[in-house]
Amino acid sequence: MLQFFQQYSAKDRLYATIGLGLMLIGLFGIIPDAWAHGVTVGDKGYIQETTGIHVIPFIYLGAKHMMTGYDHLLFLLGVIFFLYRMKDITIYVTLFAAGHVVTLLSGVLMEISISAYIIDAIIGFSIVYKALDNMGAYQRWFGVQPNTKVATCLFGLLHGFGLATKILEYELSTDGLLANLILFNIGVEIGQLLALAVILIAITYWRKSNNFLRHAYNANAFIMMLGFLLMGYQITGYFV
Repeated sequence: MLQFFQQYSAKDRLYATIGLGLMLIGLFGIIPDAWAHGVTVGDKGYIQETTGIHVIPFIYLGAKHMMTGYDHLLFLLGVIFFLYRMKDITIYVTLFAAGHVVTLLSGVLMEISISAYIIDAIIGFSIVYKALDNMGAYQRWFGVQPNTKVATCLFGLLHGFGLATKILEYELSTDGLLANLILFNIGVEIGQLLALAVILIAITYWRKSNNFLRHAYNANAFIMMLGFLLMGYQITGYFV
């Protein structure tokens, strides 16, 4: 993918990145709290009051979390951006999902919790990392290509841990806890498949156009800037 971007001058790439950066700086500070990674206020109340096993509600909550989880979707977009074969897409998405499941379950059941702001800042960094990978930055800077499968799995672990940290704040009832968490994860995977289908349709259509490779660098620069914005928002929240 590196050769795709070498056709542009450093000046053109710099102008594109600065333009995107200025636009996002204008957005900084006006993001509502509802954008924070986790569960909405209404869902939080339902979770806190629930006891026993509830199949449909927790599957719905899991699917809703993934479908509205902009951080998950941005990372997945970065992961599949240059993947053309369904086999490769399946492998990477499965690695991400496996990591997400492991830390969500273990984090809640073992009550492992750190600051939600810190873990969400790291999740923002995962978006930046993948965008830079797509831009060929590591090959240019260090002359090496990191193992993308390992990185996807590791960041999947972090994404799952982020939600586990938020769920622990809601003090779920121990009655039916494990079953409800498993149902929630089933919903997450359903939501991920639905979101992925939409992303794949859109990006496949874009790839058929003549401007895909011409704008691939700028698209990943935009994804990177969004990742930095999420990091800045969470870091600011931690100190404020």
